[in-house]
Amino acid sequence: MVEIAITKADGKAGDKITLSDEIFGLEPRVDILHRIVRWQLAKRQAGTHLTKGRSDIARTGKKMYKQKGTGRARHAQASAPQFRGGGRAFGPVVRSHAHDLPKKVRALGLKHALSAKAKDSQIVVLDEFKLGEAKTKAFLASIEKLGFSNALVIDGAEIDANVKLASRAIHTVDVLPVQGINVYDILRRDTLVLTKAAIDALEARFK
Repeated sequence: MVEIAITKADGKAGDKITLSDEIFGLEPRVDILHRIVRWQLAKRQAGTHLTKGRSDIARTGKKMYKQKGTGRARHAQASAPQFRGGGRAFGPVVRSHAHDLPKKVRALGLKHALSAKAKDSQIVVLDEFKLGEAKTKAFLASIEKLGFSNALVIDGAEIDANVKLASRAIHTVDVLPVQGINVYDILRRDTLVLTKAAIDALEARFK
């Protein structure tokens, strides 16, 4: 069983909490994590890249010069790719980069990401995460007491309104509700911060 001390608001360790081995105690597999991250990043690509092909070039369709007798190679339209101002051959077109990934693999990937953080002792558990005022200065003071600077904070179904507003200017800390937890954001941050509400929701989700 994975046991982690609950960190209090002042940064001191409190009672210990036992995390589920089925979620936090797996042996992380790099291949599964790689598949999930690749799938997530592929979905984010806009796919709006586009170049003009031969048929998109606004040039005359008249034959450049006669077929025979010039001593040069045979050519037709000047919109061919080998000519200056011609269309691009096999250029990118507007398309979706997204690809399918089974739900079971996605769920397994999230478990492996959580287990990887637990194995490296990069998980911080909080009783709750709230602020008295929506100030960036107060947010920075709070995370300094808790001992992290580059982190992903996962709360319950609802994030404290003050925390949500105060964290927007901090580019090294992401704050998400438990519904938004994902492999890429877990791996890109040094520390994973979970509230008790988030842990309860995760264990209920994978039960």
